[in-house]
Amino acid sequence: MKNANRRDFIKKASILSLNAGILSKSNFSIISKKSNKPFILGGVKTINPGQWIKWPIWDAEKDEKILLEVMRSGVWSRSKTVIQFEQAWANLIGSKRCMTVVNGTNALIIALHQSQINAGDEVIVTPYTFIATIQSILANGAIPIFVDVDPSTFQMDPAKIEAKITKRTKAIMPVHILGLPSDMIRIMAIAKKHNLTVIEDACQAPLAEINHQKIGTFGKAACFSFQNSKNIAIGEGGAIISDDDAFMDACYSYHNLGLPYGIATGSVTAGSQMQANKLRFSEYQAAIGLAQLTRLEAQTETRNQNANYLTSLLKTIPGIHVLRLYPEVTKAAYHLYPFRYDQSAFKGLSRAQFLQALDAEGVPCMGGYTALNTQPFLKQTFESVNFKKMYHSGELNYATYMEQNQCPLNDTLCNEAVWFTQNMLLGTKNDMDLIFQAIQRIHTHADEIKKKLQ
Repeated sequence: MKNANRRDFIKKASILSLNAGILSKSNFSIISKKSNKPFILGGVKTINPGQWIKWPIWDAEKDEKILLEVMRSGVWSRSKTVIQFEQAWANLIGSKRCMTVVNGTNALIIALHQSQINAGDEVIVTPYTFIATIQSILANGAIPIFVDVDPSTFQMDPAKIEAKITKRTKAIMPVHILGLPSDMIRIMAIAKKHNLTVIEDACQAPLAEINHQKIGTFGKAACFSFQNSKNIAIGEGGAIISDDDAFMDACYSYHNLGLPYGIATGSVTAGSQMQANKLRFSEYQAAIGLAQLTRLEAQTETRNQNANYLTSLLKTIPGIHVLRLYPEVTKAAYHLYPFRYDQSAFKGLSRAQFLQALDAEGVPCMGGYTALNTQPFLKQTFESVNFKKMYHSGELNYATYMEQNQCPLNDTLCNEAVWFTQNMLLGTKNDMDLIFQAIQRIHTHADEIKKKLQ
């Protein structure tokens, strides 16, 4: 399967029967045991592709009561239900405060803005992330400084951070990409040494842990996303968490038209204390979130069990390089399950051909991100009127910037990565066996597949 838009891919991976919400059972079956020939060579599919667990999950009997109560109340703008969800999220993550916003992108923008990240500042970040991470930095007038990855972990390599710190560096934004924790032990030590703010992009990593401490509670603040594909799906939505009351008060004011913290939604009498925005969460979004929260912990445990088992299987296949978690990680979120594909161990079968063959077996898959540090939006931003007013020409030399922000290991990772989505980890151990068998079939017949697809 060719690289596709991630969200379109989620839809493809999520097709299922009406009974998809029941996680304790699997409808998978090997369609035939008579032939080990891959489907793309005329064999039968390893897995029925119509039987992956549908995402998001909605249990009408259990979930609709709170949503209907909100809808019938007529109070749909931010009120008691939003506050209830925020308190529940803060308690679950282990943070003092939580504030919801319209999406994870704006959560990142607000967190940086209220951390006084502005024009002239640099923010250290990974090139292996969703585009919103980088755009949140640019939206505040700051410049992203890219640190190359450790391909075995898919994360920014802490050993390369200090070389990128300059007098203009203001913050580090570790991204727990794919739901895999960054090395927060080393990152926090570096931040403390250089007096840098840490804002965690935890949009893909709810309930992940390092030494049993939840991701999102290491830095000054953390941001989460509730977009439809995320492990807690609300359609759209985001949240900021922090133990810093003054910071959270400022975030609240910014997301509510600059009105002072504590002012009720819809107030027109209080004066606005800052130039701000209107990015409030709605009551019905919070109601959906509260319903989804009832399953999140159990789902996270299932994902970890199946991911660990799948890793134990895939590492036995030559050319499949399984992910490595840092030793301190006690739980991952597995928003995506990644591995690296080495075509030399598959008789030169390209990654695109491998993806096509695996998808044909009934295993939805994709190649993941392209390198962000080389995309045209960076050059366009540097050439914008606002950036030219905020920086002198030497600071916006795009050729120099590109030269200083090369990430060759990330380039390789982007060419090798293969992803499965989190809903695929919500089945049974047998489901993981079938994924393994599908990849084995392709490995065994790689030369034939390559000839057929040439």
